Amino acid sequence: MRTVVVVGGVAGGMSAAARLRRRDERARIIVVEQGEEVSFANCGLPYYVSGEIEARRSLLLHTPTSLARTLRLEVRSRTTATSIDRAARTVTLEAADGGTEVVGYDALVLAPGAYVVTPPIPGIDHPRVRTLRTVPDADVIRGWVTEGAQRAVVLGAGFIGLEAAEGLRHAGLEVAIIEAAPHVLPVVDPEIAHHVRAELEAHGVAVHEGVAATTIADRDGRPVVTLADGTVLPTDLVVLSVGVKPRSELAAAAGLALTDGGAIVVDADQQTSDPFIWAVGDATASVHAVTGVVAPVALATPANRGGRVAADAIIARWATPRVATAGVNGTSDQPSESTDSAEPHPAVNALDAGHRRSPRPLGTAIVRVFDLVVGMTGASRRALEGRQFHTARTHSGHHAGYYPGAETMHLLLHFAPDGRILGAQGAGRAGVDKRIDVIATAARGGLHADDLVDLDLSYAPPFGSAKDPVMMLGMIADNVLHGALTQHDPAVGIDPEQQFVLDVRNPGEWERGHIAGATLIPQPQVAESVDRVRELAAGRPIVVHCASGFRSYLAHRTLAAAGMPSANVSGGFTSLAVLQPQLVTTD
Repeated sequence: MRTVVVVGGVAGGMSAAARLRRRDERARIIVVEQGEEVSFANCGLPYYVSGEIEARRSLLLHTPTSLARTLRLEVRSRTTATSIDRAARTVTLEAADGGTEVVGYDALVLAPGAYVVTPPIPGIDHPRVRTLRTVPDADVIRGWVTEGAQRAVVLGAGFIGLEAAEGLRHAGLEVAIIEAAPHVLPVVDPEIAHHVRAELEAHGVAVHEGVAATTIADRDGRPVVTLADGTVLPTDLVVLSVGVKPRSELAAAAGLALTDGGAIVVDADQQTSDPFIWAVGDATASVHAVTGVVAPVALATPANRGGRVAADAIIARWATPRVATAGVNGTSDQPSESTDSAEPHPAVNALDAGHRRSPRPLGTAIVRVFDLVVGMTGASRRALEGRQFHTARTHSGHHAGYYPGAETMHLLLHFAPDGRILGAQGAGRAGVDKRIDVIATAARGGLHADDLVDLDLSYAPPFGSAKDPVMMLGMIADNVLHGALTQHDPAVGIDPEQQFVLDVRNPGEWERGHIAGATLIPQPQVAESVDRVRELAAGRPIVVHCASGFRSYLAHRTLAAAGMPSANVSGGFTSLAVLQPQLVTTD
């Protein structure tokens, strides 16, 4: 009988253990979990704090008893793996009650997760500063809320920080959120983050961007947070969510290969530099599918998938022992030099000849911020810095405009000069999840940006448009890639003194706000005004825009037919007003 020890539960570890049992009815599978809960919905914690998830038991997916009953797993909760003897293939376990046990393994799976980064802020150890990663964390914070806490400060405006801020606000607290980066949700582009900030402020959350906390003092048992700009925030509790780092001390002490950032190096089978040890989840390094950056991807989907891959790889290795080559997310077909001579594994079947391996992640993610949904996949503008790329933008309804209830959805698509999809982001009240998932699927399937035009997407007026926003992004990309459209990126700004800025909206739109120094010629009048445009431009480059980009595209083509090259502002005035607000006037 083979023995597998899985260190760490929750997503990656429990996925590995469950898959191993489904593949092998005979193996002894031991799951070691440092905390009390071995299988819980950590992504649901903010919604438990808010009260949207009312029952604590809803967060608990399995207990040691249920795992023993349904999967015959030996679960050791409140137990820590303290050392690995790779030569002897043993792991030492220490229980919370002080008991110690040395367990031999045929395969070891490490799923230790990650630590919340603790910034070096004086007072960060205040008893009312808490992270939000475990059920006990959520219990404590919810306890403070139900006991009458009125104010909260959230340090960090990433995914978990935003969810915590929303949850605490839903619970009735005054909330301030602090982000040291230039804008909230730093993984998205500034124009998408703009909508996040607006939504937070619309729901009464005080947003402090581009500033860090410098001290946390105590006042009558409650924290007082001081920011670098001098702002002082008395509060009843602080939620710490400024990032995570791999929990890889056990792997490091065992001499496993780590990245410079401390993440465990694994190949596409999730195998570490030791042929008998696999690793999954937030502590492992992945190669980003677009940027090639080697770093952990702390998301539930890759962790769960990695657990499944590791289990299948273990079964396959027992059939034909193999070792990993050096490098992250590589594969090897080299036989192991191990003397493992146990009998062939009875569960081996055709799957093992070509079992699935972990793909390079796109980092697809989504978050709800009150009534706003923000999603992303692939790389952001900041991640693409130094590379050539185009950006298509749309600002359209999430379903047919003539059908009641259409909500504006802001989408952008980054794509390479050869058409490869590099990333996409979206913000809106409805429909964002569908579009981001479609683009993520297209990117995983190797489609190019202009291929989005040809997707067969479901359509009826309550659900979408005959020309779905994803298809519209593809049409823009198709025009750019094939020379029918020259774009001007609003992120780089406009200079009305050096460029002739042509606004082709109608007079009512102009009066509500326009670019200082621009010239208004509504799109239907452009064809009869080409001589005037030529005269006014006086040799300057022509930049044309409407509200979102379609009418200005028509004007752009009209000017091109008249021999007057121009550039159409991607996303139109809607994007310009967000990215270059200093240029907007009503004078």
